[in-house]
Amino acid sequence: MTPIPATIEFQEVWKSYDHGSTWVTSGISFRVAEGELLILLGASGCGKTTTLKMVNRLVEPTRGTVRVNGRDVSGVDPVTLRRGIGYVFQSIGLFPHLTVAQNVAVVPNLLGWPKARTHNRVDELLELVGLPGAEYRNRYPRELSGGQKQRVGFARALAMGPSVMLLDEPFGALDPISRDTLQNEFARLRKKLNLTAMMVTHDMTEALLLADRIAVMNRGQILRIGTPHELMHDPGDPFVESLLQMPRHQLQQLEELHAHGGANAPSHNSAHAREATTSLP
Repeated sequence: MTPIPATIEFQEVWKSYDHGSTWVTSGISFRVAEGELLILLGASGCGKTTTLKMVNRLVEPTRGTVRVNGRDVSGVDPVTLRRGIGYVFQSIGLFPHLTVAQNVAVVPNLLGWPKARTHNRVDELLELVGLPGAEYRNRYPRELSGGQKQRVGFARALAMGPSVMLLDEPFGALDPISRDTLQNEFARLRKKLNLTAMMVTHDMTEALLLADRIAVMNRGQILRIGTPHELMHDPGDPFVESLLQMPRHQLQQLEELHAHGGANAPSHNSAHAREATTSLP
């Protein structure tokens, strides 16, 4: 089941939960191209999760238009819309009383897929996320590590072959080793499936390493949008510059450790970040 690449577009989108007394988003506009990962970056309360949820109508805009593949989502039945949009979030939300296979098969079962088709799809997805069905399909969530649970969450989100993937802090609850591994696995999966994706994070380093483009949000507005290279070399805003200070400082420390024979050389992710910061003043 190969997804058809899609686009996401926001046009002057405003959102208020109190009839316009305050605005969670204020006239935001951007476009996510086919196969692109746009990361929404900002502090808690800046409007990034609300923005993400307006794509699949978990939140409805107050004003403006959200389009998926050129179609205004307000005119699409929410259930139909969400079948074509994978959704992964930090708390994972696996059903504890269901096996791994049953968790992945929730939507196919609701749609009445034949058992053989569902079985084959579950095994295909578990293999894709690095959890071979023969070993993991009959386990329960309590028997899995945090990273394994999140892999099951990815598999479940991919069950219907979505063209769009939405991710809300998907790696935030993981230990550093699992987080690094899952980030790399997600990057591999996204490119293999040519998924169009939007992801929320407050971690600038994570955004720099994963994104095709980053949209930095603050107080409901997009302050800067660009590639990691563009933001590193031209933050364009004091708030964006402040967010870049931590990864720059960490990179400097790693380079000093490496230069002076420290305990560990920079990881491949650090090397990636170092490449992005070449020629920085």
